[in-house]
Amino acid sequence: MPHYVSYDAAELHYRVLGEDNGEGGPPLVCLAGGPGRDAAYLENLAGLDARRPLIVPDSRGTGASPAPANPAAYAFPALADDLESLRDHLELDRFALLAHDAACATAQAYAAAHGDHLTHLVLVTPGSRLQGELPTDAEDIFESRATEEWWVDAYVAVHSLPGATDLAEVRSLLLRAAPMAYARWTPVQRAHAAREPDQLNPVPRAGFWQGVDEPARLDLLRRLRDVHCPVLVVTGDRDAITGLRAGEAVAASFPRAVLRPLHEVGHYPWIDEPDMFRPLVESFLAV
Repeated sequence: MPHYVSYDAAELHYRVLGEDNGEGGPPLVCLAGGPGRDAAYLENLAGLDARRPLIVPDSRGTGASPAPANPAAYAFPALADDLESLRDHLELDRFALLAHDAACATAQAYAAAHGDHLTHLVLVTPGSRLQGELPTDAEDIFESRATEEWWVDAYVAVHSLPGATDLAEVRSLLLRAAPMAYARWTPVQRAHAAREPDQLNPVPRAGFWQGVDEPARLDLLRRLRDVHCPVLVVTGDRDAITGLRAGEAVAASFPRAVLRPLHEVGHYPWIDEPDMFRPLVESFLAV
């Protein structure tokens, strides 16, 4: 697996998907969320690697990348510094960046600090904690699905998670709650969800939001107004994890953002509707 040396001399790893596809398009760097989830869950993002290589880094303490000596390196602004080290290693003057879920905070921190290096930015089902907003529409989406057969068990699991302390119990509860993240609960979604428990990394997850005080958050948001690359924000109308309104708040943070809510799509658009997600991203990157 290829690796690069980051700002603090840590050796971090990444994967390259589709480098031999013959299309020769510019690479797309893809950040996994969670936070702290192994990037394998991104798969090939519904075949986006058919047109261009996908560069998929393992963030600190996930995949093949080691845990840092300093826990502060798990915080999303520090992960943005890792991304800048990766850009330098790849010798990319400018590049397109895609992030999912919590990694959208890392991507926004990178854009605020190094926006001149971005050609395009794609934010997939982001939360809006960075914007200082916690919309409740995800709860409404979850409640609207109460007639589905998995719902009662998922409801119990969701409300049991805050009191769970044993990692095995947490993993079991997350698997029971998993249907709420998808637009439907077919074998495709079940197979994707079944891999989540083994992809969780609690320590990187706990450190992701640490050390970002209110002045730093507000300064980061202010600098997003100076990011002039085109931004695509993708949301799903059946996403009971982050909902729709969080994406609206994120899109409003940028001067050149386009918001695309997708119908019958949950938190993982490339799983629920690959033939909708792939051309949307491809057409955005082509402009």
